[in-house]
Amino acid sequence: MSFTPLQVADRLMRYVQIDTQSDPYSNSFPSTAKQKNLSKILVQELLAMGLLDAAMDEYGYVMATIPATHQRKAPVVCFCAHVDTAPDCSGTLVKPILHENFNGEPIVLPDDPTQIISIKDYPYLKNFIGKSIITASGKTLLGADDKAGVSIIMEMANYLMTHPEIEHGTIKLLFTPDEEVGRGTEHLDLKKLGADFGYTLDGGELACFEMETFSADGLILDIQGVIAHPGAAKGVMQNAIKIAAAIVAALPQNEWSPEHTEGRVGFVHPNQISGGAEAARIEFLVRDFETPQLKVHAQRLYKLAQEVIAAHSDFSKATVKMEIKEQYRNMREVIDQQPLIVEKALEAYKLIGLNPIVHPIRGGTDGSRMSFMGLPTPNIFTGMQAIHSKHEWIGVSDMEKAVEVLVKLTEIM
Repeated sequence: MSFTPLQVADRLMRYVQIDTQSDPYSNSFPSTAKQKNLSKILVQELLAMGLLDAAMDEYGYVMATIPATHQRKAPVVCFCAHVDTAPDCSGTLVKPILHENFNGEPIVLPDDPTQIISIKDYPYLKNFIGKSIITASGKTLLGADDKAGVSIIMEMANYLMTHPEIEHGTIKLLFTPDEEVGRGTEHLDLKKLGADFGYTLDGGELACFEMETFSADGLILDIQGVIAHPGAAKGVMQNAIKIAAAIVAALPQNEWSPEHTEGRVGFVHPNQISGGAEAARIEFLVRDFETPQLKVHAQRLYKLAQEVIAAHSDFSKATVKMEIKEQYRNMREVIDQQPLIVEKALEAYKLIGLNPIVHPIRGGTDGSRMSFMGLPTPNIFTGMQAIHSKHEWIGVSDMEKAVEVLVKLTEIM
């Protein structure tokens, strides 16, 4: 199969200019109404391709069906990507830049010359010398996470609809909001979707395939100090802010944190502190590939907090309580029960000349939650790199290969 040169790139460059940043502090769904601006465009484009049931619901989910072109019994496969971009870096007024025939020299982003993308910092970039890559302009993220996934799925849909001679079963398309704030499946109606299993397009390097994620909990330590007027606080005040600071300072310096772990090693990550002298709160992300280890991490942290309080006479009347909130679980626990999903994907990779690279995600995807909701959903590469940052970039040839994988996958189901 072949594509018009840079066709997928053109689609991505259009989509990233639409601000779809989600908001972790919003109580609405989707968390930002502007996410629907891209979703509406996707519906219009899908309808124009001939996907007559394409629609967006009240929550911003876009669903559509590519009808089967053969009569054989085949599973209904869903391809999914999220429209929102991360709150970590501005997604407003994104100016994508296509760098054709990349020469290997450091790329100085024009709107902020201090932002430089180099092979030294991003070794994967050397694979694109002489090829085309896309960056932002220096003041925003690019938004390839996950508008690259959106673009790849849309390009696959367009290709299949313009090549009816390709035999495939029924295919469902799904575009979700709010993945970046952990709420992408909150109002998803899988019965309405009607798929047997799915694949998210939300991965990185060429040929990567991911069927395993962290299991994840959110953990909160609520610290109750003793308040008094500062002018009469001697021997009375027990400052909750200082207690919180002491707990964080007592965390191991060279282990048990994202900064010092990799591969299959889990971590405990303090990501928010709030409160005052009377009461304070520390919020943690707890992650591990082995779900039972989440409890072990929580117990270790709670013991550490209690030991900090016990070791300081100034904290003698303070208390700490722990709250644990389940976030998501390792999707491999579900996917291992459906080996066909993995076998077919890896076969598609090989049939288009890719040697699959199977590794776990040190994070989660919509597929993590969908798997436990009853739709087993591993993850396929898009090419996105340096995500959630001003250095975000993507190679066009990686996106084109991802489209090939999807088309081939539909053929062999």
